Amino acid sequence: MRFLVDECTGPKVAAWLREIGHEVLSVYEEARGLDDDTIIKKAAKEGWILVTNDKDFGEKVYRDGQLHRGVILLRLEDESASSKIKVFERLLEVYKDRLQDSFVVVTEKQVRFARR
Repeated sequence: MRFLVDECTGPKVAAWLREIGHEVLSVYEEARGLDDDTIIKKAAKEGWILVTNDKDFGEKVYRDGQLHRGVILLRLEDESASSKIKVFERLLEVYKDRLQDSFVVVTEKQVRFARR
């Protein structure tokens, strides 16, 4: 899969995704400082699933009607890299086939696929 990892999600998550065989564009490593509009447009145009902790992307998709190829919004109490990776690992184990073109909100306890 192809993941665009937002700056706030961090380079450790990006590195872990690469280690397990995914194609990754890390905003932190490769395009630090990009604004949210540019990030979501780039992800949509180039076919990346956006991984973020920034709830502003929900507003961009649902209020502004911004197109996307998939958004994974991590809403975690524990924002450590190890927690993000643990939650993401479970997400991929169970829902990997449903992530493309979906808006997914992930917590430590729940995965919710939002309606368009």
